[in-house]
Amino acid sequence: MPLFPQQPDQKAAAKDQYFTGTVTAIDETSLSVTKTVLGKGATTQKFLITAETRFDGGKPKLKSRVNVRYVTTAEGDRAVRVIVRAPATPKK
Repeated sequence: MPLFPQQPDQKAAAKDQYFTGTVTAIDETSLSVTKTVLGKGATTQKFLITAETRFDGGKPKLKSRVNVRYVTTAEGDRAVRVIVRAPATPKK
């Protein structure tokens, strides 16, 4: 008789992931972030914003640098925490 591994719990399957980049679009329900990797071009990812989404550093604006912690769900990538980074200071 073959043995089968136990099916993973849905909560256990939702593992936190991270994405860092620049905000290209934002509204009440979603946030789009683009990151550019040298030699690979730009990658854009869209995140769902819910009542549970936490914002550190204020609500992001267009062209803000952000770090997004998210989980993948059946509805899409849901932002768990969004950290707004301070703008870079110009060198003198």
